[in-house]
Amino acid sequence: MTDPRRRVPRTDALLADPRLVDAQRTLGRELVKSVVAQAQARAREGVIQPEQVADDAVAALPASAASLRPVINATGVVVHTNLGRAPLSRAAVDAVVTASGATDVEFDLQTGRRARRGRGALEALARAVRTAGGVHVVNNNAAALLLTAMTLAPGKEIVVSRGELIEIGDGFRLPDLMQSAGARFREVGTTNRTHLRDYTDAIGPDTGFVLKVHPSNYHVSGFTSTVSVPELTDLGVPVVADIGSGLLTPHPLLPDEPDATTMLRDGADLVTASGDKLLGGPQAGLLFGRADLIERLRRHPAARALRVDKLTLAALEATLVGPPPPVAQALDADVADLRNRAQRIADRLPDAKAVDCVAAVGGGGAPGVELPSAAVSLPEACAAPLRTGTPAVVGRLENGRCLLDLRTVAAEDDDALVRAVQACMS
Repeated sequence: MTDPRRRVPRTDALLADPRLVDAQRTLGRELVKSVVAQAQARAREGVIQPEQVADDAVAALPASAASLRPVINATGVVVHTNLGRAPLSRAAVDAVVTASGATDVEFDLQTGRRARRGRGALEALARAVRTAGGVHVVNNNAAALLLTAMTLAPGKEIVVSRGELIEIGDGFRLPDLMQSAGARFREVGTTNRTHLRDYTDAIGPDTGFVLKVHPSNYHVSGFTSTVSVPELTDLGVPVVADIGSGLLTPHPLLPDEPDATTMLRDGADLVTASGDKLLGGPQAGLLFGRADLIERLRRHPAARALRVDKLTLAALEATLVGPPPPVAQALDADVADLRNRAQRIADRLPDAKAVDCVAAVGGGGAPGVELPSAAVSLPEACAAPLRTGTPAVVGRLENGRCLLDLRTVAAEDDDALVRAVQACMS
């Protein structure tokens, strides 16, 4: 009797299967070959029959050539750093697809000459923050601060309150970042109280600028004192405000969150922010401020190393001029509508019920702000299979239950959410 292992189809024969031919066009030959090899190995080990190898390989093919998987964010954290922060709007996604090929990112089709890179995105940014004399974009907010330090304070001091020496994700600390640019930090005040005289006493010929940092991922309360941007504007040196979260104009739900428009109106010379937080766009570092300072930043040699690509520029422009992005929709969601959705979903599922809950802004923004929300409550055991299912659904555990918070789930994903829960319960 022939050994079944000797009947395993050859690789070239399997790759000629029409289904695997199509897969090679979208996933690449090497990736498909690796999946085929794994199916052949399972056949040789007796896990599957030789005639099942092609079907097994087809079933094991990934959805795309990238390893990233789409996730339904049901955590209730609007800007979830570990899930990629702001989800892009449909308009931004379409813009990225359009820009993925050859595009006029740095070319004037009318004149046939070179044009300013990303002019559409920059013009949209300037329209969104009309108090800015100039705007610039780099690849994230840390890069915006780095470029500012390299341009305005090489070998000089940056004056900052001790209460604003923040640490961001993965252990990166603001002092280390700025000192890597060749600047020195001059710390003033104490952790809980800093006064204007502390800044005044520190200003000298070695001062590059005063840095005002919004502590967006923590809140200090009690016996505290801080100095506002308007109070710092008479010190005779540039004032740089890092607002972090990317809020361009005031938002009624976030009264304590600084915005770029107000900071500039209050006298800040430069404002830095993130594009992928409250703005709801792609990862980017946004710079607003005096036209002469922005031009100095733009002309610094490091600006080339920190610039964004055409896909980011396209997504940023579409976020600014298109319909409200998912972050804005989540912040402005009507609680009554969320409750109705939660009840409709719960009615379709066993051992599920609609409950009131509290969502959060996230992304290092608006600490302490609670957003009333509604969720579908499931048995705790559903959490793991939901995370590993297709599509992956990430909720949160609370009081021994798995909550799927609908403030961060688009209404058009409700049916997919139901199917994912049904699959995990079956």
